[in-house]
Amino acid sequence: MTTAMGAALRRIQLGNALSAFGSGFTVPYLYVYVANVRHLGANTAGAVLAMLAISALIVLPLTGRVIDRRGPLPVAVVGTVSAAVGSLGIGLSATEPMVIASAVALGAGIAVIQPALATMIVWCSTTVTRSRAFATQFFLNNLGLGIGGLVGGQLVDETHASSFVRLFAIEAVMFLVLGAAIATVRLPRAPKVEDAVPTEERAKGAWRVLFGDRRMVWLCVLGFVLFFACYGQFESGLAAYATEVTRIAPATLGIALAANTAAIVVAQFVVLKLVERRRRSRVMALVGVIWTVAWLAAGLSGLVHGSQVVATVLLISTYALFGVGESLLAPTVAPLVADLAPASLIGQYNSAFALVKQLALAVGPAVGALMVGHGMHVAYIAMLVVCAVGISVLALRLGRMLSPAQDQPHRVAALPAQRVEAEPVSAGV
Repeated sequence: MTTAMGAALRRIQLGNALSAFGSGFTVPYLYVYVANVRHLGANTAGAVLAMLAISALIVLPLTGRVIDRRGPLPVAVVGTVSAAVGSLGIGLSATEPMVIASAVALGAGIAVIQPALATMIVWCSTTVTRSRAFATQFFLNNLGLGIGGLVGGQLVDETHASSFVRLFAIEAVMFLVLGAAIATVRLPRAPKVEDAVPTEERAKGAWRVLFGDRRMVWLCVLGFVLFFACYGQFESGLAAYATEVTRIAPATLGIALAANTAAIVVAQFVVLKLVERRRRSRVMALVGVIWTVAWLAAGLSGLVHGSQVVATVLLISTYALFGVGESLLAPTVAPLVADLAPASLIGQYNSAFALVKQLALAVGPAVGALMVGHGMHVAYIAMLVVCAVGISVLALRLGRMLSPAQDQPHRVAALPAQRVEAEPVSAGV
């Protein structure tokens, strides 16, 4: 059983890495392609980006229910087909209605894939091995995106639309490769999460159960702040602050983004060894501390007017510190969502947390771009420093709600059965 589960997990991770590689070809160039190469204008390009988010927000509330009733495998396969159709559609679209319709298919497909894959990883891992499984997924995602972006940059030519069509076709093929890889996965009949594989019976009122679980609600609030203060700022507020206030060149901004990816790739498994035996809540609190330093460095980069070199180093350090924080989150947050979920609601909890992430990614860029665009630079940095401090406060408060098995599964697994049973358990749902 363990060998079969390991083989299934490796296949899932490989397919996911190849999919990320394909996405790396197109993510940096989507706006430029729609606005300039297809000559559809900035408004249409903005609408395409908006539809990616809106379609995800529409399908995610329904995705968890389907995963828990039908299982994650067919849901993930449908998601990959939808994403492939959407990606190829964007590459071939020359009109506004077609490119927007394709964006809807792409956004919905990607949104469905995320919680389905997360649920499959939960089924193919144990409480003890889950942190490493999710850390590996995060590492491969970033590595795939980075390599795909580098390769795509060598293939793209703004004067020829056909070069972009090639990029989107590659992305579509990689989504289909992911679908083929997971379609052949044999999920365990005896899951490592007690009763995690759903039967025909399923608890009614899934959303009511979720909202009644104060630990999950608190984790969702924490997740919103995490994603708002980091991912929600990368391509909007922080990028605008870097170019308008720190006054670094766009090419240097690319170096900063590369520093973020490099920090994740280098730190992920080193960090994993340091944190997987420690309390998850305290690791998340540490992320808040690291990101507080990151935002203070960003703020200082806008105040150092005498030395552009120092300002640039501070700004690049901000992105690198974000990468270190992200590498700490990968083995903690997603496994905790799985460990909080009742057996029959794994998909529902994963989808709900994905919805929270998507909301933060929709709100974060709008707030960041608005504040920096209106010259509210000090208020912008101050808001995000407060968010980073809030992450630490929320995480420590969450830690007081969690049982020892949820907050520190490696330690509990090492204890004799009698000691585990004697540990106090927080109130559940």
